[in-house]
Amino acid sequence: MNESVKKLHFGQGQGADKKPTEILGHFANRHGLITGATGTGKTVTLQVLAENFSALGVPVFITDIKGDVSGLSQAGKQKEFLDNRAKELNIKNYRYEGSPTIFWDIFKKHGHPVRTTIQEIGPMYLSRLLELSDVQEGVIAVAFKYAEENDMALLDLKDLKSLLQFMGEHHKEISTNYGRITNASIGAIQRRLLSLESQSGDELFGEPALALSDLMRQDMSGKGIISIMESRDLMMKPQLYASFLLWLMTELFETLPEVGDLPLPKLILFFDEAHLIFEDSPKEVLKRIEQVARLIRSKGVGVYFCTQSPGDIPEDILGQLGNKVQHALRAYTPKDKKVIRAVADSFRPNPAFKTADVITELGVGEALVSTLEAKGAPAVVERVKIAPPRCRMGPATDAERKVVMSRSPVGGKYDENLDRESAHEKLIARKKQLAEQKAKEQARLDAATQKAEAAKTKRRPGRPADSFATKLGKSIQRRLTTKAVNAIWNTLFGRKR
Repeated sequence: MNESVKKLHFGQGQGADKKPTEILGHFANRHGLITGATGTGKTVTLQVLAENFSALGVPVFITDIKGDVSGLSQAGKQKEFLDNRAKELNIKNYRYEGSPTIFWDIFKKHGHPVRTTIQEIGPMYLSRLLELSDVQEGVIAVAFKYAEENDMALLDLKDLKSLLQFMGEHHKEISTNYGRITNASIGAIQRRLLSLESQSGDELFGEPALALSDLMRQDMSGKGIISIMESRDLMMKPQLYASFLLWLMTELFETLPEVGDLPLPKLILFFDEAHLIFEDSPKEVLKRIEQVARLIRSKGVGVYFCTQSPGDIPEDILGQLGNKVQHALRAYTPKDKKVIRAVADSFRPNPAFKTADVITELGVGEALVSTLEAKGAPAVVERVKIAPPRCRMGPATDAERKVVMSRSPVGGKYDENLDRESAHEKLIARKKQLAEQKAKEQARLDAATQKAEAAKTKRRPGRPADSFATKLGKSIQRRLTTKAVNAIWNTLFGRKR
C-alpha cells in the first residue's frame, strides 16, 4: 500500500500477527458504527476515534447525550492500566492530553448557543417537520412567498407567528393574489408551532445563525477542532432535536460541494445514543438522514452512529456503514441470541474464530472490528483491543467548560442574541401605521360631526327675525282681531246706558 496514505490507528488485532487496526483516511467518509451493551466501552471508543481524527486535522462534531464525551477537552489522568495498554499496543508518543474543543448548547447552559433561522430551513422541510397536510404546506409556501416579496425576513418563531396572524386577518386579499387560504388551515399551523414552542423551539430559531464553517475548523497547530453538542436536555425535547438534525443535515447536503474520496474527510459526525434519534424523530428527519448516509460521503463527510445494537439503525442506513466496531453483547434471552446471530452474520467471517461466540466473550475495551480494505471491500472481522484514550474518561466539570469557552474562537460571534428588524417588527410597524391612519380618519369624522351638531344647537333656542312686511301684517292682523272681538262683545252684551 502507498505509504503516503493517511491512516487512523485506534487499536491492535489479537491474532497471531498483532495487526494494527486502522481506518484508511480516504475511506473514513464511508461512515461507521459503534455498538455494544452498556458498560462495554463504546463511549471510550468514540473518544479514541474522535481524538485521532482531530490529530490528523479532521474537524469532528459529536452529540453528547450523557455529558461524558466532554472529557475530550481535558487531559486524562495517569492510570497504570492505560499505560500498560499503550505499551502492549506499541503506541508511540503516548501522553495524556485534551483535544481542541468548542462546546455548543441550544439552551446556552453548557456551551455557545446554536441557532438557525426559519428561512434557512425553508417551507418544504419546515412543513415536513411539523407534519402538515398538503393544504397546510401550501399555506406555509404562501407565507414564505409573501415574506420574500414584501422584504420580510423570517428569522424566528415570532416572525412566522406574526405573519400567519396577518394572513388570517387579510386572508381574502392574500387569497386573491396567492391562492386560497383559510383561517382553519392557519389555525392548524399555529397549533403545531405552539407545540414546537412548548419544547423551547424559540431557543433554536434566531440570529446569529450558526455558520457551517464554524463546525469545520482547525486550531493554530493544524488539529481538527472537536465540536461537542450538549444534548442532555435536548433529548428530552424530541421535536426540537429533530429540528436541529434536519437543519444540520440539510445544510451539509445543500452547501458542501462534491469532492469524492479525499485523503481525509472534511468533517466527521458522531451521533451518540443514536437509537434515540430513530425512535422519536419525524419521518422527514429519518428520510433526510438516510439521504445523507447514501450521498454525503461524496461531499467529504463521514457519519458514525454509536448505539447498543445494530438493530437500532434502519436497514437502509445500516447498509451504508463501512467501518464497524462491535463491543460485547449479552445473551440473556432468546431474542438476544437472535440479535447476536444477526450481528455475526453482518461481518465477513474470520476462520480463526466463531464471530457469534466471541461477541459474548469480549471484555471491556475489546471489540470486533471490520474496516474497509485498500480496494473498498470489508476486511475480515478481527478481535481487537482498543487503544487507550489520551483524554479524560469522564465528563468535564462546569468550571472546566467555562475555561474552554473563554478561550473559544467563536465565543464573541454567537453569545449575544441579535434581534434585527424582521417580519415581526415590520408587521407591528405596519399595524401601528394603519391604526394611526384609522385614528386620524376617525378624528376627522368626529370633528365634522361635532361641528354639525354645534350648528344645529345654535339655531334651536331663538326664532328667525321678522321682516318689515311681516311686522306690518302682524300689526294689521292684531287691530282687525281687536275690532272683531269688540263688535262681538257689543252684540252679545250691548252697551250699558
